[in-house]
Amino acid sequence: MHDKPSLFLVANFLSSTGGSRSVMEDLAERLRKAEYDLVTVSPYRNGWIRGPHMVAMAIIRRRNYEVSVIDIYSGRAFLWAEGVCQALRMIGRTYVLTLRGGNLPAFATRWPGRVRRLLRSAHTVTTPSRYLLEQMRPYRDNLSLLPNPLDLDGYRFRLRRRPQPQLTWLRAFHATYNPLLAARVVALLAQDFPDIHLTMIGPDKGDGSFQQTQQVAAELGITRRIAMPGGVFKAEVPDQLNKGDIFLNTTNVDNTPISVLEAMACGLCVVSTNAGGIPYLLEHERDALLVPQNDPEAMAAAVRRLLTEAGLAERISSNARRKVEQFDWSIILPQWERLLIDVAQA
Repeated sequence: MHDKPSLFLVANFLSSTGGSRSVMEDLAERLRKAEYDLVTVSPYRNGWIRGPHMVAMAIIRRRNYEVSVIDIYSGRAFLWAEGVCQALRMIGRTYVLTLRGGNLPAFATRWPGRVRRLLRSAHTVTTPSRYLLEQMRPYRDNLSLLPNPLDLDGYRFRLRRRPQPQLTWLRAFHATYNPLLAARVVALLAQDFPDIHLTMIGPDKGDGSFQQTQQVAAELGITRRIAMPGGVFKAEVPDQLNKGDIFLNTTNVDNTPISVLEAMACGLCVVSTNAGGIPYLLEHERDALLVPQNDPEAMAAAVRRLLTEAGLAERISSNARRKVEQFDWSIILPQWERLLIDVAQA
């Protein structure tokens, strides 16, 4: 056994086909630079194609890898993960599971037996958040914390001492992320802040949320105050974020969102719902302002505080950057390498 095991990475590798770039894609890029041999799946955006492709490649490429790492989400994606793991057991391959989905705790409550069996079948199970670490312990108690990382050198920090009413939203347009809330927040603030503007960056996931957001903006008379440029390449995200001063995270379900970490790295003041793992990541009044889910009045009030309360924005901006520095790739990648080598040697 050589020091660096050959790897089979099972996740959503969709950026090459126009989808969002996953943490696993970033990990794969850095492992290749570190001279690991990799097989990665799957680039297909259609889940009914992607799942079977993952299972088939586990078998077809079995001579090209020693250890597998598999991203775990809820719903239909969990079914495909079960299929991949069954194939890996059949061919005698060791695997690591990485819990990704913020909806996994609710899914596990509905399917406790399935979740427990899958998690306990793995050599190691990692999680990027303390939220999932605590919520998923009933199904396997020895989980390993490996946070979602960032390349901080790529994010220019600007301390927001006196933020302007320039808001940024960065997520896919899907009901899970509640983009309509952002539009309603702008409407509530428009009278007091006539130059308020919101840029909503992200792809249309096709569930009607994009069109509904446009419709709500029109009904509220704020269409000219909202820009919706669509998705952007990963390399463009820091510059796009730095056009704004306040970041809105409107989600109904969440874990450890990379978009929030990116905003913190740039120094934006984050206003977020308290969904899922968010309270485990952000500390209210210290590095963000947290509000109840789907409450436009509460989110608007938080934005108002940042724009009017002396010292608040500066404190949140500086503390956010300080916190996110612990998520740099220079810290997280060596942890991944140690884990993978230990699994291969075991």
